[in-house]
Amino acid sequence: MKKSLLALVAALACAGAAHAQSTVQISGLVDVYAGSMRQSGSVGRTSTVGSGGMTTSWIGFSGKEDLGGGLKAEFMVNSFLRADVGNLGRYDGDPAFSRDAYVGLSGGFGALRLGRSKAPNFLPTILANPYGDSFTVSPLVLHANMASLPAWGFGNLTTPADTGWSNQVTYSTPSFGGLSANLHYQFGEQAGDSGKRNVGLNVMYFGGPLTLLGFYENVKVNNPVALTPLANTKTDWMLGGTYDFSVVKAYATYGQAEVDATNFEARTISLGLDVPVLGKAGTVKAAVARTKVEGPVNATRTTASVGYDHFLSKRTDLYSVVMHDKITSLKSGTSLVLGVRHRF
Repeated sequence: MKKSLLALVAALACAGAAHAQSTVQISGLVDVYAGSMRQSGSVGRTSTVGSGGMTTSWIGFSGKEDLGGGLKAEFMVNSFLRADVGNLGRYDGDPAFSRDAYVGLSGGFGALRLGRSKAPNFLPTILANPYGDSFTVSPLVLHANMASLPAWGFGNLTTPADTGWSNQVTYSTPSFGGLSANLHYQFGEQAGDSGKRNVGLNVMYFGGPLTLLGFYENVKVNNPVALTPLANTKTDWMLGGTYDFSVVKAYATYGQAEVDATNFEARTISLGLDVPVLGKAGTVKAAVARTKVEGPVNATRTTASVGYDHFLSKRTDLYSVVMHDKITSLKSGTSLVLGVRHRF
């Protein structure tokens, strides 16, 4: 009897392990560059060693557990990293895990996640330009996210509340023939005012050489440090796409941003090319973005980048980029960066 009970316990334990197999991994990316930087209107040129020339450096943990029946539990906690100075976060005061901090369930129904994760604007923006998520040399990303000369309207930005949202519920649909969507709702957590929240969605289609992308956001709460209500509701949207002709990959986007109860409005168009060379060991990248701002001050900003990215392996690449920046009536600026990026 004792042997039978022991055998039964062992069998149940093995069955439980089979249905509850889990994996946890550490991963990240370190990207450091040396550059000579000057944006339009800057008082002077800055020579610098910086972090995140092509991709913002980060480190984190993720894991999944098979719960059986096609259901899985998952988590992710990732921190941005400034590898040039050894500090966590994109800037002083950035939350420790501002890149990702969520737990969720996934299965045939899609995925449901709770916590801090990407905002609706992030994936369509980085997939629709040849420089991806570069906050240093991607014209589209710079125009959307990096403040430049607020007096000229570019301090308002066309991304209204960061590339990630806190206190968020995100639902991701399954893929239907290459078509999928993410629905986002961020709780503002304002006592007595449930209307102070952020909502948005993005839609993506991947069909062979063609990729189509779009997002919409309606934002009433700031991110990511102080979740305070905004004085005015901000909205933004973008449509974009890419097509891979094998010898060249083309990119294009168009988007708008508005601030309610004000006359601020911004329209951004961007174009890009990615040309494989040397047997696809490297790519020549070119991109341009033009944003026209109408508001307290009318102005136009045009930024163009040309560069080369060379892959030493699947995880390591070297890159060089020249970027030119011009804002109406201000002196133009030119920047040059040389960097290395390593994934682990």
